[in-house]
Amino acid sequence: MADPKGFLTTGREVAETRPVAERVKDWNEVYVPGSLLPIISKQAGRCMDCGIPFCHNGCPLGNLIPEWNDYAYRGDWNAAIERLHATNNFPEFTGRLCPAPCESACVLGINQPPVTIKNVEVSIIDKAWDNGDVTPQPPERLSGKTVAVIGSGPSGLAAAQQLTRAGHTVVVYERADRIGGLLRYGIPEFKMEKSHINRRVEQMRAEGTKFRTGVEVGRDIDAAKLRRRYDAVVVAAGATVSRDLPVPGRELNGVHFAMEYLPLSNKVQEGDLTVSPISAEGKHVVVIGGGDTGADCVGTAHRQGALSVTQLEIMPRPGEERSENQPWPTFPILYKVTSAHEEGGERLYSVSTTHFEGDEDGNVQSLHLVEVEFKDGKLNSLDGTERVIPAQLVTLAMGFTGTDQANGLVEQFGVELDARGNIARDADYATNVPGVYVAGDAGRGQSLIVWAIAEGRSAARGVDHYLTGASDLHAPIRPTDRSLVV
Repeated sequence: MADPKGFLTTGREVAETRPVAERVKDWNEVYVPGSLLPIISKQAGRCMDCGIPFCHNGCPLGNLIPEWNDYAYRGDWNAAIERLHATNNFPEFTGRLCPAPCESACVLGINQPPVTIKNVEVSIIDKAWDNGDVTPQPPERLSGKTVAVIGSGPSGLAAAQQLTRAGHTVVVYERADRIGGLLRYGIPEFKMEKSHINRRVEQMRAEGTKFRTGVEVGRDIDAAKLRRRYDAVVVAAGATVSRDLPVPGRELNGVHFAMEYLPLSNKVQEGDLTVSPISAEGKHVVVIGGGDTGADCVGTAHRQGALSVTQLEIMPRPGEERSENQPWPTFPILYKVTSAHEEGGERLYSVSTTHFEGDEDGNVQSLHLVEVEFKDGKLNSLDGTERVIPAQLVTLAMGFTGTDQANGLVEQFGVELDARGNIARDADYATNVPGVYVAGDAGRGQSLIVWAIAEGRSAARGVDHYLTGASDLHAPIRPTDRSLVV
């Protein structure tokens, strides 16, 4: 145990963010560089090293949290990063982007603020990069087997790295022009700078993983032919079909899916564009959807110079404390203020969009909404609550409905779908087609980054066993695991 009295003597502290007036003028990460290390040792010392560490149950990766908390408290950074990498390929991603279900499951959180697990995690990996402790780990020998991984998001990258280290020759196919999937073009720079992706990709190249960008399997390459070319295939193409809003005026100019809007601002940061062709500058912006993607749109609009930003959510405002039907250690739905919300704008709950209005040139100008309530399992509009708000740019951030079937990948492989429209798989992540496996959102549906990495690792174990008859790769979860409420 790090500090037997740490949880009694030390209060919770989290990463310091830069002043709002400063950070909205640039696209750098919102946190003050170097602000964590002076406090992280004592924060790690708050960990109680519980006899039954429920943080393990809260983390789909099964991260060895009490162990690396102890090492971080003692300043043994080499041991800390070894324990962290034992279960997580990319802690610099999860340490910045994961909503930390481990903290919701922290035993200390029963009656006190939980341990800042996420901050400790990102401090360990950032320190490891600074110290040169993150190095390529090429396999000692090659198996002679080849694997294609379709998609380079966190799930695909995790599967590819695990399989490469197991000795297989792995090629990652990505339809975008750069590696990273939604990490690259869905997550704004202010949440995670893309240099973190770039150095991981270079590590993977040095280990032997090959990358093919600008290639969409199903359109540019026939999926069935790809299957014949490789000994196994991992489909990690994500759940990229955005949920639409079929109301009058949807066709107006200025109404866009979030994943049409966000990637363009990232391309500006990559230097591909001077300005985004879909910009919030000088406009009243409405973001429909109250989740993390919606918050990303809010923060992006602030940095582009929006006149106003309003975020709409059809569900009621969550409470600030656990409700009785979300007991510890489950992951509760709570009201949270992200860095983007700190920067301004208005959030409206229990409202539904009825239609959009535009000008004579077909550009959206306003949004009509009504207050709603859920009663007896039905959504009802409240009479007399209709109103109009200005809207010259609208982003639809209402989640995703499943794997893209329009590009031919599903049909050409001949894989079956489950009742939710995701690619069906068994307990080893295998589809009905021999040698074809699926991981991440393509099989699970829209979920968290920590689930994506966990599934990538687990699918890699399934593939390794299929190719060699056995596997020593760590596999944290199975698709049938419903023990975590996240």
